[in-house]
Amino acid sequence: MSVRVRELLDVAGPALGLRLVSGARGLDRPIALPRLQQPGLALAGYLPQLHPDRVQVLGNSEISYLGTLDAARARAAVAAVAGAGAACFVVTNGTEPPAVLCEPADATDVAVLGSRLRTGEFIRAATAWLEEQLAPETQLHGDLVELSGLGVLILGKSGIGKSEAALDLVSRGHRLVADDVVHVCRISPTVLRGRAARLLEHHMEIRGLGVIDVEALFGTLATVDERQIDLVVELIEWPGGADRLGIVEGTYALLEVDLPLVQIPVRPGRSMAMLMETAARNHLLRRRGRHSALAFAERIDDEIARRGRRSAGDAS
Repeated sequence: MSVRVRELLDVAGPALGLRLVSGARGLDRPIALPRLQQPGLALAGYLPQLHPDRVQVLGNSEISYLGTLDAARARAAVAAVAGAGAACFVVTNGTEPPAVLCEPADATDVAVLGSRLRTGEFIRAATAWLEEQLAPETQLHGDLVELSGLGVLILGKSGIGKSEAALDLVSRGHRLVADDVVHVCRISPTVLRGRAARLLEHHMEIRGLGVIDVEALFGTLATVDERQIDLVVELIEWPGGADRLGIVEGTYALLEVDLPLVQIPVRPGRSMAMLMETAARNHLLRRRGRHSALAFAERIDDEIARRGRRSAGDAS
């Protein structure tokens, strides 16, 4: 997965204070990694330090170093870095990029951009933007709602009642994020964020009613554009031998992140919305160290042990 230098310039450019200085032919080069690099060591000749397809940021130190070299050596140093796979060069602090940078970069089809931001400020802002653009992502058939402060992803086979359960939750004061198609991206090694498909934002498809506008029906507070996913609730057909105590804690693997999973059997007369509210609140309790099922099982074990000791005492 990658983004083009052109996207960095056109989409993030205004916020990053970017402008194209030279090398327009290099605007279609890919940026494959979100971490930016300052190529000081590479300019000094240590190319193993360089990582291809990264943005190379030249601050005051790098520009000053090029200024200490004669023109031929400076051009050769830049050409070596450009030829090693630099995505683009960005000169920060509002400094005008020198000719010894622009000419060899242009010759190897590497764009040179200028930014008015200070080096540290540019690196932080550009890294955040690239991390979001390059985040691993997928899409699922399901619903995502904000419930009791948690992002709850509702899964289940087609026709089992996911949208109806989500609509019931919205009518009870919770908020819809996405219906039918949920776009999920991993924004950190342990955090997933979900949103709706652009054309489906704030809308739901309900069998018998068709497509409804949730924001128009329930108000602007009934929807939210995106939400971190904290819990997965899977609606399943009524099983034969379910875990009635709830001691076993399930997980759902998504984009290499293990999410807590609760499976709720569907049966006529059961309120899916109420059960999901309870599941969310129970999950919050477990986060705080209160596991009701385990505590209940321990009480049962203690009672059995107590009665066993009493029976042994009576027998003696």
